[in-house]
Amino acid sequence: MREIVLDTETTGLDPDEGHRIVEIGCVELINYVPTGRTRQYYINPERDMPEEAARVHGLTSEFLADKPLFADIVDDFLAFIGDDILVIHNAEFDLRFLNAELARLGYPPIAQQRAFDTVDLARRRFPGAQVNLDALCRRFSIDLSARSFHGALLDCQLLAEVYLELRGGRQPGFLLDGAKQGPETETPVIRRYRPPRPHAPSAAELAAHARMLEDIKDPLWRKLEQKTPEQLPKVTQTAG
Repeated sequence: MREIVLDTETTGLDPDEGHRIVEIGCVELINYVPTGRTRQYYINPERDMPEEAARVHGLTSEFLADKPLFADIVDDFLAFIGDDILVIHNAEFDLRFLNAELARLGYPPIAQQRAFDTVDLARRRFPGAQVNLDALCRRFSIDLSARSFHGALLDCQLLAEVYLELRGGRQPGFLLDGAKQGPETETPVIRRYRPPRPHAPSAAELAAHARMLEDIKDPLWRKLEQKTPEQLPKVTQTAG
């Protein structure tokens, strides 16, 4: 099963306000595991870089000035993602920007149904807990030392590790580690009710037992029944 972990960096929060994509990162997964195939595109947004956005991802107008336009990378990008599922943390945000860029060039949009949102999966696994990428990396002991800024490719590589853990680790089909099982993976145990058995035997059971005893020749208990209490063997009790 092929999936693409995808992330974008932008000049702001809303494409309807003229904000643009400045970086796209992609990591290929086969059966939840990275293959080593990646894509990273730095993109000239054809506009200024707000200071607050630069503080998040560290990309400046000067750095992006000689980078290709979205129109220059779109065909390679679409060929790489193909028709496969896109694994995205907060998918609505990234798809809005990608579809705004595609619409600007007359390309059809990427369907929302293609996106698997890891935020939703994390919320189901850990209700009430923080589910941003940093928090999930700390939960799964994933190294964050290289993340001084948000970067699309680096965040994809971190998300690929988080996604594997959210799916159950290296053996997602077996979920051998009980601590990793979430509500969506638990199988309810159905127990069949059995009425309590009375301790006293029934008349039919007593009759069957008596018939069985009649078939035993010279039983020991018959011999004991013929002895007086004085003739019975003494039982010595010891302390301990």
